Amino acid sequence: MEQDFLRAPLGKLGGSVFRLGLSASYRPGRSTVHKAIDEGLNYFFFYGFDTQMTAVLRETIHARRDRFVLATGAYNYIIAHQNLRKTLENRLRQTRAEYIDVFHFLGVMKPKQLTPRVRDELQALRESGLVRAVSMSCHDRKFAARMAREGALDAIMIRYNAAHRGAETEIFPELPDSNPAVVSYTATRWSYLVRRPRGYPKDGRIPTAGMCYRFVLSNPAVHVCLTAPSNLKQFEQNLAEVRRGPLDEEEMKFMRDFGDVVYGKYKYFM
Repeated sequence: MEQDFLRAPLGKLGGSVFRLGLSASYRPGRSTVHKAIDEGLNYFFFYGFDTQMTAVLRETIHARRDRFVLATGAYNYIIAHQNLRKTLENRLRQTRAEYIDVFHFLGVMKPKQLTPRVRDELQALRESGLVRAVSMSCHDRKFAARMAREGALDAIMIRYNAAHRGAETEIFPELPDSNPAVVSYTATRWSYLVRRPRGYPKDGRIPTAGMCYRFVLSNPAVHVCLTAPSNLKQFEQNLAEVRRGPLDEEEMKFMRDFGDVVYGKYKYFM
């Protein structure tokens, strides 16, 4: 299957994935998760506290498990990290799934936080048959690319949006031919890209959330872009805009210019 704007193989994992993935961390309601499934979304990212999503998945996935891509992970803390195996087992119980497709080590800020012990734990999960792929979310772009090149990861979860475009030079051109899956999050830069920056003209154009997702998905290096709506209406609006396809040249320039303004105003925010 060749990649198009809406569907693509999930990197080296293969299989067809809808390129807009759903997170339910803002508790958008079970109806939103059901709607996402009905509309063809199949990449679902969840934490243990995302009970709305896990309840729906538990009820729906078993008759068509191969159509779903379930993603979760264990979190890295400042001085410790969640037990990876225990976290995995908890997520399997919550969803009653036989396996997780992508298991992330979340919140890696510096290379030293992906310790040899963590790498061994990830490899053990990889070999257990309980996960199809191991990954990490990482703010150090060059390190993320290096780990993918070394084959330590099957996927990487990165921040990429119109204000934070470093992945275009530090990750995407550096990815190996093994084609690790690339999952992007915070397309709206935690909503800064959909509100008026300080000092911005009062009549100046402001992007919609949907434009932010289209910006990310216009880059073919991204396999999945996560959306985290807080209600059904937001989800439907975002999906409708994504279905319009990639941004044209004028829209892309606007998004990059607006992203530069946001980055210049709020550099302190990672």
